[in-house]
Amino acid sequence: MLRTVLTVTGKPGLYKLVSSGRNMLIVEAIDATKKRMPIHGVDKVVSLGDIAMYTDDEEVPLWQVLENVKTKCEGAACNLDYKKASNEELADFFAEVLPNYDRDRVYMSHVRKLIQWYNILVEAGLTDFVPEEETETEE
Repeated sequence: MLRTVLTVTGKPGLYKLVSSGRNMLIVEAIDATKKRMPIHGVDKVVSLGDIAMYTDDEEVPLWQVLENVKTKCEGAACNLDYKKASNEELADFFAEVLPNYDRDRVYMSHVRKLIQWYNILVEAGLTDFVPEEETETEE
């Protein structure tokens, strides 16, 4: 699921891949507007499936971090106000989600973005973060 969810540099929110053309992608906003728009080759686009968070040992895929947030928040939207929370509150929250995160390379702006993305996905009903290939290997 996270492979088709995209973030576009310079544009707020998350987008779902609808189709791809020769030099552009057609994406749809993952919010109430469901606005569709083209994303051209000059725009930097990253799939959430390709993002990982730094830890002291290795990088942890974003889907695993989102699953940890989902467990902490019991499947509901995160009630921590990421816009108004202090850096100490964000660090405490993230230490519960990913205890061994690299405190030098993970900035609080990353944690704010993570909470924002998690809330967008939960509000859109996209809460199955585990990739299909991981689910198959567990079975």
